[in-house]
Parts: sequence; structure tokens; C-alpha cells
Amino acid sequence: MQRWLKFTKYLPEYGVEPIILTVDEKYASYPQVDASLCDEISPNLRVIKTKTKEILSFYKHISPSGELPHTGFANEKKPNFLQKVSRFIRGNLFLPDPRKGWNKYAFKEACKLIESEHIDAVVTTSPPHSTQLIGLKLKRKYPNIKWIADLRDPWTDIYFNKDLYQTSLAKWYNARLERKVLEGADEIITVSGECVRNFKSKTSKELPIHLIPNGYDEDDFETLSQNQGQGSRVKGQGIPNHRITISYIGSFAPQYETDTFVNALKFLSPDVQSKIHLQFVGGTIPTKLQESLSLVPCSLSLIGYVSHVKAIEYMRTSDMLLLLLPNQPENKGIVTGKLFEYMASGKPVLAVCFKDGDAANILNKYEQEGVFAFGESKQMAEYLTKAVESHTANPQSLITQINRKTAETYSRRTLSAQLSKIILNR
Repeated sequence: MQRWLKFTKYLPEYGVEPIILTVDEKYASYPQVDASLCDEISPNLRVIKTKTKEILSFYKHISPSGELPHTGFANEKKPNFLQKVSRFIRGNLFLPDPRKGWNKYAFKEACKLIESEHIDAVVTTSPPHSTQLIGLKLKRKYPNIKWIADLRDPWTDIYFNKDLYQTSLAKWYNARLERKVLEGADEIITVSGECVRNFKSKTSKELPIHLIPNGYDEDDFETLSQNQGQGSRVKGQGIPNHRITISYIGSFAPQYETDTFVNALKFLSPDVQSKIHLQFVGGTIPTKLQESLSLVPCSLSLIGYVSHVKAIEYMRTSDMLLLLLPNQPENKGIVTGKLFEYMASGKPVLAVCFKDGDAANILNKYEQEGVFAFGESKQMAEYLTKAVESHTANPQSLITQINRKTAETYSRRTLSAQLSKIILNR
């Protein structure tokens, strides 16, 4: 959602006039809502909303927490029987996903817009990947229109698919839908090099695929320099300045590998442990991780969902930012949107990921030293020990000097310029 909120902000600078077709929130259901982002919508942007037939809303009635599932079931503990049945139904009967109830409304409205506004190009962005089927249907009805499929995540290889209990028939059908979209789009956009390779492997056809990663909005960080001298104190938390604050910010999927980080904390001396404050901001973390962290004598804060503006503030006032990813080779291309904001904050990133994955490759461009492979707990402990000692001697020592040329590569304005060239055939 933030990806296209930011694209629509900057595309007009490059000769593209976007019109947004989306769901009317009165008919939709979401696990989380950040109303503050509405303030970023340009008053000149046309936003068309339609009804939808929401399928996910019934899930609240069988969920112990009464919540909708987050991406990757991040807000769920061990699923109960009804939740397992629900996941099976979702993974086998609602393909590619339960959001497909919007498609008939969106298609009808899109046809009106195409004919009345003389639309030159249609962009469908996913997940939910059911949105891509709208583009496929529009391309068949209007063969002369340019259809651009923006795929922000893998489709059939997304890391939580194994939790959907799909049958062989369902997997085959879902792969068939994925292939039809890839082979039917005029242009394909995705967010990482591994995603490019993944989608290319799905068909023998030569794909017109482009890499446009997620990024950060420089406007969100325009006052960054004013905050870089504030030390490690987090507003409202009362964390002593002699402690180093390590923050994980954003949603947390159960599939993320946490053992490497937890074991690294265990390898630290008691003195170093006492100087670390851990902070998890933005959602529920798995019970297993909470139990593991409770055995480590580092102070701990668990902070629920916050607005995007507040999340940026937590990044700015932390000393180090934690990035955890799934330990699954097929997901080496996962590059979370927050990674670029982490880097733009100017704070060092402590990452556990594949050393040859896309996230590590991006971090290495910033000469980040805190990138560790799964299982490198002792090496991470050594790094943290040096960081704590350095911070104790000089609280400003952990501020990273960003290579501005590299940073500009991932700015939303620069990425919008690249996107405009694809839209306008330049």
C-alpha cells in the first residue's frame, strides 16, 4: 500500500496522471489500519472506490483473538482446529486468495474508466494476487491497452503457503493462474533480483520483467539530521542513555528465524546484556520468542501497532535496527519495505538473512557490518559486544554516514522516475 501511495505522489512530476481504483473501506476488512497515511494523499489525486464481497470477515468468528489474520498469520499462535480448517478452505477453495470477492466490482468500474477517460495503461499491484486476474481480464477485453503487473511478493512460493494445507490440485491451479498473468502482461514489475529469477522460472516465455524495489520517501526523513544527536533515549520509554536500544519495527511473521539473534544475546557477558534494551514495535511477536527473550537479562519493551509516522520516529531514536527474515532458500528475494527506511534512518542494521540474498546485497552497498547468516550467533555476539563498548564510550558512535548516491537509488522519487519510463514507453 505504501509503495503505490508514494508512487502516486511522485508520478505526476514525470508526466503520468494516475487514477486509483480501490476498495471502499466501508465494505472491506483489514487486520490493521493507519489512518494517518490518508494525509499523504494528494487532493489532486482521483480515487475511485467500489464495493467488495468480503470473504475474510467470517474469520473473526473462529479466531481466538477475534482478529483477521495478518500476512503470514503473524498475529496467530498455534492454530486451533477451526483455524486449520479455515486455512485449508482458504488455500484450496479461494484461489489465489480470499480477496477475489472484489474482482467483479473492480472489473466493471475499470471498464467504465477505460472507456470514459481514454486510459493508456493499467497497473495491477499485488498481493493480493487476485488483483492480477482483473488485469488479465481487462487485457483480453481491451487488447490495445498496456497492462503492467506489479508483483510485490512471490506468488506460489510465498513463505506462508505451506501453512495453507494446499492439495496437489490446488497448487497446480494456483501455478496456472500465476503463469497466465506472467505470460499475459505487457510489462512486469517486481521488487528484488530473486523475485525476478523466481518469476522467470515459472514459464519458458521470455518475460518483459523489470526490477523496481521498494524504497523510502525522503520527505519522511527531512528532519533526520535534527534527531541524530539525541542518543538512545526513546520518547516516553525512559530508557537510560548508557543502554543501547535495538529495535525491531513492523509486523512479525512466525516464519522469521529468531534463534540466531536470541543465541547471540545468550553468548554476551552479563555486563553487556545489562546494557542492551530490546524493543519490538508494530505488532505481536510469537510466544516462543517472548519466552526465549525472557530468559535473557536484557530489558524488553513490547509496543503494539503504531502509525507510520511514529514508526519512523522509533527508527530515529533507536541505536540499532533489527531485521529478521525466513530461513527458506526459496525466499532469498524477500526485501521488506522497512529495510530501506531502516537504512535511511542513518542507524546501523543488525540483519539475519542469507548472505547471498537480496537484502544482504543491498545492505552491503551501505557497507553495513551487522549482516549475519543464519546460525552466526557467536559472530553476532562479538559484533554486539564491540557496539555496546563503543556506544558506552561515545553514544554517537553508532550513527551511520549514508552514501547519498546509494541512498538516492532507493528514494521514492527516483523509483517513480524509473516507473514512469515503463508506463510511457521511454
